[in-house]
Amino acid sequence: MPLSPREVFLALVNGVADGRWEELPDLYAAETDVVHPFDPLRGPALRSRAELREHFRPTGTGPRLDRRPANITIHETTDPEVIVAEFEYRGTVVETGESFAQPGIFVLRVRDGEIVSSRDYFDHVTGAAVRGQLESLVAAVKARRSA
Repeated sequence: MPLSPREVFLALVNGVADGRWEELPDLYAAETDVVHPFDPLRGPALRSRAELREHFRPTGTGPRLDRRPANITIHETTDPEVIVAEFEYRGTVVETGESFAQPGIFVLRVRDGEIVSSRDYFDHVTGAAVRGQLESLVAAVKARRSA
């Protein structure tokens, strides 16, 4: 029996927290539609497992993060394929001990146990700050605006 939308979401956020990068693309359908509407750089939608494999591929740069999903609230909708999940990653930057909370809301459509679409409303600014990339993010946003 395929995983429910709730089970898929929990597998996703726990997989990110555990660093199971190789497994995460398999939670998505072969053809999918994943967008990050709050991405300050307005990155393109991810449309395939191959694009998701690249998206989840560790870069080997930046600090190590010890994080867990917390404050999870999953809202069922009248459409059995769709859930709205509120949560945050709470953690620490391993090298500095700095703690952080990074909130997000995912609107997932799961069909036959696979994510066919996702709208990931995520706090990208906190993510950049935690990784020591806030200044480069601001510079990239400024460059994009002036282009």
